[in-house]
Amino acid sequence: MKKAALFLILSVCTISCTDAQTKAFSKKTNAEKLVDLNGTEIPFKTILEKYKGKTILMEVWASWCGDCVGAMPKIKELQATHPEVVYVFVSMDKSFDKWKAGIEKHQLKGEHYWVQDEKGMKGSFGKSIDLDWIPRYIIINAKGEIELYRAIETEFDKINATLNTLK
Repeated sequence: MKKAALFLILSVCTISCTDAQTKAFSKKTNAEKLVDLNGTEIPFKTILEKYKGKTILMEVWASWCGDCVGAMPKIKELQATHPEVVYVFVSMDKSFDKWKAGIEKHQLKGEHYWVQDEKGMKGSFGKSIDLDWIPRYIIINAKGEIELYRAIETEFDKINATLNTLK
């Protein structure tokens, strides 16, 4: 009986901790450099500061990712429903050329940045945001605080509801 009670308590604590909401990016994340469409490296913090005062929906994706491509119609629906939101696409593509070709092929409208890391999702930026799946969506409010840290392509209702609360 004691073992069952202990197991139950540990299970609840584990679930509670894994659902904890991150409210800010770490210093390490903010210092990470991403690449813009012109090939210029920009610290992640500078990208966030550029859009301060606006709600940001960030999608971490890659052109080779089937789930990412499959979710694009939903992103386009969100863009039509929430035109006031800044859409920031952060690519985990393996090369600059494949990334740019993916943007054109899928006609992605928004702000685009590329993580130049040969380790991809398992690289420094991916680790700094706890990236374990793409597409991954993060919503940042107008104050620069994280409203939704971890959402995937099956959670568009949650993403839409969060955006609705920020209008």
